[in-house]
Amino acid sequence: MRGSSRRPRLKSVAAQIFVLQWAIVVLLVATGDTLLVLQARHADVQGARDRSLAVASGFAKAPGTAAALRTSHPTAVLEPQALSAQRIAGVDFLTVLDRDGVRVTDPRRNLIGTHAAGDLRRGLSGQSYTEHFQGPPSNAVRAVVPVVAPDGTVVGLVTAGLETTTVAGAFNRGLPVLIAGAVGALALATLGAALVSRRLSRQTHGLGPAEVTRMYEHHAAVLHSVREGVLVFDGDRRLVLANDEGRRLLDLPPDVESRPVRDLGLPPETEGLLAGGRETSDQVVRVGDRMLAVNVRPTGRDGGPPGSVATLRDTTELRALTGRAEAARRRLELLYDAGVRIGSTLDVVRTTEELADLAVPRFADAVTVDLREAVLSGQEPQADPRPAMRRVTARDAVAGHDPEPVGGVVAHPPGTPQARALAEGHAVLATGDGEPGGSLICVPLRARGVVLGLTTFLRRRQSPFTDEDLSPAEELAARAAVCVDNARRYTREHTMAVLLQRSLLPHGLPEQHALDVAHHYVPARTGAGGDWFDVIALPGERVALVVGDVVGHGVHAVATMGRLRTAARNFCALDLPPDDLLAHLDDLVTAIDQENTLAGGQEETISGATVLYAVYDPVTGGCALAGAGHPPPALVAPDGTVSLLDVPANPPLGLGAATVEMCELTLEEGSRLVLYTDGLLRGDGRDTGRGLELLCATLGRAGPGCAATRDAVSAAMIPASPRDDAVLLVAGTRRLGADRVAQWEVPQDPAAVAPARAACMRQLAAWGLDDAAFAAELILSELITNAVRYGQPPITVRLLRDRTLTCEVSDGAGTSPRVRRASALDEGGRGLFLVAQFAQRWGVRYTTNGKVVWSEQPLG
Repeated sequence: MRGSSRRPRLKSVAAQIFVLQWAIVVLLVATGDTLLVLQARHADVQGARDRSLAVASGFAKAPGTAAALRTSHPTAVLEPQALSAQRIAGVDFLTVLDRDGVRVTDPRRNLIGTHAAGDLRRGLSGQSYTEHFQGPPSNAVRAVVPVVAPDGTVVGLVTAGLETTTVAGAFNRGLPVLIAGAVGALALATLGAALVSRRLSRQTHGLGPAEVTRMYEHHAAVLHSVREGVLVFDGDRRLVLANDEGRRLLDLPPDVESRPVRDLGLPPETEGLLAGGRETSDQVVRVGDRMLAVNVRPTGRDGGPPGSVATLRDTTELRALTGRAEAARRRLELLYDAGVRIGSTLDVVRTTEELADLAVPRFADAVTVDLREAVLSGQEPQADPRPAMRRVTARDAVAGHDPEPVGGVVAHPPGTPQARALAEGHAVLATGDGEPGGSLICVPLRARGVVLGLTTFLRRRQSPFTDEDLSPAEELAARAAVCVDNARRYTREHTMAVLLQRSLLPHGLPEQHALDVAHHYVPARTGAGGDWFDVIALPGERVALVVGDVVGHGVHAVATMGRLRTAARNFCALDLPPDDLLAHLDDLVTAIDQENTLAGGQEETISGATVLYAVYDPVTGGCALAGAGHPPPALVAPDGTVSLLDVPANPPLGLGAATVEMCELTLEEGSRLVLYTDGLLRGDGRDTGRGLELLCATLGRAGPGCAATRDAVSAAMIPASPRDDAVLLVAGTRRLGADRVAQWEVPQDPAAVAPARAACMRQLAAWGLDDAAFAAELILSELITNAVRYGQPPITVRLLRDRTLTCEVSDGAGTSPRVRRASALDEGGRGLFLVAQFAQRWGVRYTTNGKVVWSEQPLG
C-alpha cells in the first residue's frame, strides 16, 4: 500500500472516474444550456405571437367594433377602448384600420389617419394571422385580425403586437439566470464527482486497476479457505459463486455455477429457503445427515447487483436443540403471517376474525375476542378499569365448543384471568382455569395507551402454554390492536363522511312535469366519495340534469362535491347554457386550487372532477348537453333502441379548457335519458369499455318506465359492496301539448302592443285562467312594450300553461333590462318594478339570437 501511494494520482481508479465524470458533465451542461437558450428564445417569440393574436381577436370580435367602423367618426368611439385594451393586455400597440389600411386608432396619435405599412391583403380577405413585421414605425411581432360585420363583410382590421425590442428585452433578462444555472450545475456536478471520487478512493485505498485485481484474487483465496460455506445467487436465483466448504456441505457437483437453485438437487426445505431471497438468520435445516444453520441476506440494497448471499454452518452437534429451534421458527412464521394477514381491511370485526383465524389451530385451540362498545361504533374509548365489552369473534378448533355466543355482552368478574389482564395491562398466563387440563393466555388489546378489548387464547389438546408463549401472544394482540384502532378511526371518519354526503345530496326532487325521474346513489364500501347528482327546475318548464364525480373518498371529496353542487345550482339560477355553465365551473375549480396552493398546500387540490350537464325543453323536445371529462349518457328510444350520445369531449374541471363545446338534439316523447358516474361502469373490477357494453345490454332488456330501468341497471351493474361510489339518474321525457302553448310574432311597432296583448287575453280566457288575467295583462303589456321600444326584431310572445303560467317575450337584442325605482316626477321606469311585484318570479335568459324576458304566475 505504501508503494502504491507514491504513484501518480491519475493512475488510481478514483482519479480516472473523476476525470471521466467531469468531462461528461461539462458536455451535458453545455448542450443543455444551448438547448435552453434556443427554447427560451422560441418561447418568447411564440408567446408574443399568441398574446398579440388573442388581444387582436378579442378587440375585433368585441361588441360594437364593427358597428363603430361604419360610423362617420370611428376614432372617437374606438380610440379610448383601444387604449384601455392595450394597457390591460400589456401589448405595445393596438391599432384599428379601415378597409383602406388607414389607421383609425393608434397609441401614437400622430399616426392616426395615416396608412399602415405592410401587406394587409390576407386580413382583408377575412384571414387572421401573425407575422414578424419589419418596417415603420417599428419592427414588431404583430397579429392582424379582420373585423367582420354581421352580414359577413370585412369592415376593417385590428393589429396588435409587441415590438422586437420588448421581446428581446424579456429574453435578455432571463439570460443571466440560464448562465448562473449552468455555472451552478457545473459547480454542483464537480462537487458531486469529487465526493464520488473521494468515496471511491477510500473504498479502493487509492489503488490502480491492476492492484484492485490482485486484491480480488487475494479475497478469492481467503473465501475458499474458510470453514463456512458461502453461496452467492443472482437476481434470477442462479448460483454465481460457491466456495469449497459450501460445495462440501451441500454435496454439490463441480459444474454448478450458473445453475438455478431448483437444479442443485437440494431438499425441498433448503431449496425453498435459498430460492426465496428472504432474509433469514440461523435457520436450521437437514441436508443428508447434517444439520445446517443457514443465514440468507439479500444484496442490492446499496445499489449493487440484485441477488442474495447464503452462509452455511454445520450444526450437527446441536441436534438436541432442534426442537426449540423449530418452535422458535414456528413462532416467527406466526408473527410474520400476522403482519401480512391481520388488518387487510378497515373493518373492526373482520380484523378480529383475521386474528382468530390465524391463531387457531397454529397457536391455540380456541380464541375469543371481546371489544368495547365505543370501539364498535367508531368512538374514542374512555379510560375505564372495568369497561363493558361485547363478544365479536369466537373460533374453536374443536366442534361444539363456543364459550360465549358472538354478539352478546361479556362480563369479566374480579379475580378472573381476564379481569387481571385488563387491570394490569399485560398478558396473563393461567393454567388449569376454565375446562380441566386447559390453559389460557389473556391479553388486553391496547393502542395509544387505551384498552380497546381483550383477546383470550385457550389450549385444550395442545401442550399447555408456557412463559415462552407470552411474548408471541402479546405481539399478536399488539398487531391486532393497532389494526382495530385504525379500523375504528376509519369507521368514525366513514360515518361522518356518509352523513355529510347524504346531507349534501338532494333530499327530494323539484316539482316539474317535463321529466319522469328515477335515481339511485350507492356509496363505496371504503367510504363516501364525490359522486353527486341534481335535478333543477328552470324557467319555461325546462329541467336541468346534473351528474358529477370528484375523484377520491372521505370528507375532502364530499366537501368538494358539496361546493361544486352548490356552485352548479347558483349558475343554473343565471340560466346559463350548458357550455357557459361548465366554463364557469372550470374557472371556479381553478380558482379554488390556486387558493389552496397560495395557502401553502394545507388543503388538497381538486383533481379529477368531472360533470355532465343537460337541459331539456318539453315544448320543443330539445336537449342541450355538455360534459367535462364525464362518461357519455345513454339514450333509450321509445322503441327500445339503445345508443350512447356523442357528447363533445372536454377535459375535466380545473384543467383550464380554452373552450367548452356542447351539443343539441331533439328527443322523442317517451325517450329515457340515462346519466351515471364511472363507478357504475367499473363495478366488479370491469374496465370502462366492458361497463359500457353491459350498460347498453341491460338497458335493452329493461322494462318500460324509469323506475324499472333504474332497478334493472342497479341490480346488474352495482355490486353488493362497491369499491367506488355510483350514481344512476334515469329521466323519461314528456312533451308539453300544443294546447298548452300559444305563440305570436309581434312587429316592432308601438301600435302592435295592444293587439298582441288582446290576443294573449283571449288565449287566457280560452284556457279558463280569468283569475290570472289581470296580472298577466299588466306583465305582458310591460314586457311587449319594452321589447318593441328597446329591443330588435324578431319579437315573439309565448304563453305556457303547466304548473304555472309562464309569459315569455323574446327579441333579438342582447341588452338586459333592469329594475329601477322611478321618482315621483318620472314618467317611466316603473314597468319592470310592477312586473316583479305581480309575478311569482321573473328573469332574463340569453339565447344565440338575443334574449328572453320571462315571468311566472302561480295557478290554482
